[in-house]
Amino acid sequence: MSEQHSPWDIRLEHLRVGYGNRIVLDNINAVIPGGKITVILGESGCGKSTLLRHIIGLSRPMEGHILYGGQDLFALPERQFRRIRRRFGVLFQDGALLGSLTLAENVGLPLSEHTSLSRSIIRSAALRTLALVGLEDFADYYPNELSGGMKKRGGLARAIVTEPPVLFCDEPTSGLDPINSAQMDQLLLDMRVAYPDMTIIVVSHDLASMERIADHVLVLREGHVAFAGSPDELQHSQDPYLRRFMDREASNEARIAATPTNPAVREALDAWLEG
Repeated sequence: MSEQHSPWDIRLEHLRVGYGNRIVLDNINAVIPGGKITVILGESGCGKSTLLRHIIGLSRPMEGHILYGGQDLFALPERQFRRIRRRFGVLFQDGALLGSLTLAENVGLPLSEHTSLSRSIIRSAALRTLALVGLEDFADYYPNELSGGMKKRGGLARAIVTEPPVLFCDEPTSGLDPINSAQMDQLLLDMRVAYPDMTIIVVSHDLASMERIADHVLVLREGHVAFAGSPDELQHSQDPYLRRFMDREASNEARIAATPTNPAVREALDAWLEG
């Protein structure tokens, strides 16, 4: 694959993915537009993170193709495959910082692992990137000295220290309070401004976050694509499932059909509590 001169569109063609003989997603056809923020939504267990693993190249599809700029990722020679994957930035759910390293050392890790740059240059790059996420004053703190929100921002700094053309974010607002969630959303919007050619893919269940940051939305349901389009188109969709999803309405089928506790268990518990 040639050097990137414009944002990469990522095209999914007839994609089937899963584990062993279990199919999680089937016949996925979608285009993730280059230079935009795409949010992948869906119910818990619908395959969002599985799809992300395959797009990143961590798992090989059962069938179909994942194309970056028109080139099939898994058809590339091994050397080119590794080369393109080095260009990816990934923010994991919990930040995935190494506890034995300071924040600056964590952020500089991709550079220290894969380049021959001097320690002073790597630290300078780490500090510059930490400044982008508002953590330059915490450069020499260890992960156990940071809050959950700070760890995620630190993870974001590490993901972008190499200025990747593609940034993947797995549930960036998961576990954060509303203020820190809004701050994370703003950081992703800042990334789009600072790196206008960067393609950002966000797996999320956070509808408020999607409304703030998304240029493009992909909704997964029962192993297939239920929607692909703009946030505005999603908001105005009259599809019954999408309306329930957006309005956060429970299915009429989701009801407790049995008595909560077996009478014998209840009697034994009563006896234990009274004893």
